[in-house]
Amino acid sequence: MIQSFITLICLSKSRGSIPKTYARTDPTYLGDALDTKSIETVELSYDKHSPEYEPTLVKSPLIFLHGLFGSKSNTRTVAKQLASRLDRDVYCLDLRNFGNSPHNPRLDYPSLAADVERFIQERKFPEFAKPIVVGHSMGAKTAMALALRSPNLLSMLVAVDNAPVTVLASQSQFGKYVNQLRLALEKYKYTHIKDVDAKLEEVEPNKSIRQFLLTNLIRGKKHEHIKSRIPLDIIGDTISKGIISSWPYDSNISQWTKGPVLFIRGSKSVYVHDEIIPEIGKYFPDFEVRDVDSGHWVISEKPQEFMDILCEFIDRKEDD
Repeated sequence: MIQSFITLICLSKSRGSIPKTYARTDPTYLGDALDTKSIETVELSYDKHSPEYEPTLVKSPLIFLHGLFGSKSNTRTVAKQLASRLDRDVYCLDLRNFGNSPHNPRLDYPSLAADVERFIQERKFPEFAKPIVVGHSMGAKTAMALALRSPNLLSMLVAVDNAPVTVLASQSQFGKYVNQLRLALEKYKYTHIKDVDAKLEEVEPNKSIRQFLLTNLIRGKKHEHIKSRIPLDIIGDTISKGIISSWPYDSNISQWTKGPVLFIRGSKSVYVHDEIIPEIGKYFPDFEVRDVDSGHWVISEKPQEFMDILCEFIDRKEDD
């Protein structure tokens, strides 16, 4: 009871005053987090990967949602393999403000999920083959938000190294990435990618992570300034306000019980501690957790193990 009161006070500070008549089961205090009609959406860019041969049966497609600073290209390799291995279509999406998708000043989980809802609705998948949505990090929270907002749009949910809680683990580091990129591109106006990499190295010693971040840049012709493919100002503002690390939902109001949920976590990551697992069950009662010996970048660090776990889960649950 005391914890609920404290939570309500915190929410009132972050979302404006809440009338005393509001109950914890009243969704209006969540703003438009659950509103599936009023949020302005964008048309998402995507890649579709299909099996080599036409499947004899129509199966639920996979939809991959990338993490912060990512794009649809991050999961291209595993998507191609999974299309053949699972004998179904696999879609890799660019979320708003990333990759080739349109930019929009709003960047939070309700708007990210609303775009994916539009994408699914426009594909008109058969009722018996609702998609399986797989998200990593920011994409995992987007997938979870999608399930809570539009529970009938998907058949299974797979969240990779994130959970339905506020996690501040890498907020400051992601903010540093934005600052360094803006210095390199906007202040110093570098023309050589090695100079941008050197600026990032001041805050990120891991070369693989720097190379991942550099995929968001557009290299022009010789002596032309390097530009950003993504809106660093919007992303930086969202990070600094704690929006990407937050979780704008309440298990007293929303649960997803329409299908099974798999959480795959990196055993060396800080995102999904054992203490968080009870919170997962409050939102997603039919869930299971599998560990991979990796850091936060589970799919790129251990692609084969990730695919094995994912395929076993899908095969088993579809048989059920």
